[in-house]
Amino acid sequence: MDKKPNQTGAPRPQHNSGAPRPPYQSQQSRPGGRDASSRRGDMRGRENKDQHAINERIRAREVRLVGDNVENGVVSIQEALRIADDLGLDLIEISPNAEPPVCRVLDYQKFLYQQKKRAKEQKAKQTKVVVKEIRFGPQTDDHDYNFKLKHAVSFLQEGSKVKAYVFFKGRSILFKEQGEVLLLRFANDLEEYGKVEQMPVLEGKRMIIMLSPKKK
Repeated sequence: MDKKPNQTGAPRPQHNSGAPRPPYQSQQSRPGGRDASSRRGDMRGRENKDQHAINERIRAREVRLVGDNVENGVVSIQEALRIADDLGLDLIEISPNAEPPVCRVLDYQKFLYQQKKRAKEQKAKQTKVVVKEIRFGPQTDDHDYNFKLKHAVSFLQEGSKVKAYVFFKGRSILFKEQGEVLLLRFANDLEEYGKVEQMPVLEGKRMIIMLSPKKK
């Protein structure tokens, strides 16, 4: 009885590593796909998927269109894409959690520019807290005191906080009560321009008081 060859299945085709791979066929070049110009925002959508879904990346069956360049209302996603194509623009999902999601028809690059510009303007409106430091010695004379008091007034008037402190060097720490009196006098003289945010407190070799400008 002849033995049959020990084959568990059909032989695997040998892969020719030198043979060229077939060219990649993008969605734009596939039959029935939309032309490249009408889908130009798709790649930008993939690159910015964490920001906004655009064009075919929008998964909703219907969306609410808003904006000045389109008729506002709820339409199917196919109709919304057609409207964007007719205008040569992108369909951008701006409120994905709404029911249905809210979309605008805009050029995506222009939309990103407007977003960055708006964020920059909001950041500029935020008040930056600036702290100016003024240093005293425990035995500061009146001339030096008045000079620094004048600077503190200008700092508070411009909206900055003032961190005034007395630095105790060596054995001068014995005069910490004198430093506290000086800082309280300083706060009292600035009462018209600022308010005490932190009373004198000893931190290491420095006794510190914090003053913030009064609201106009």
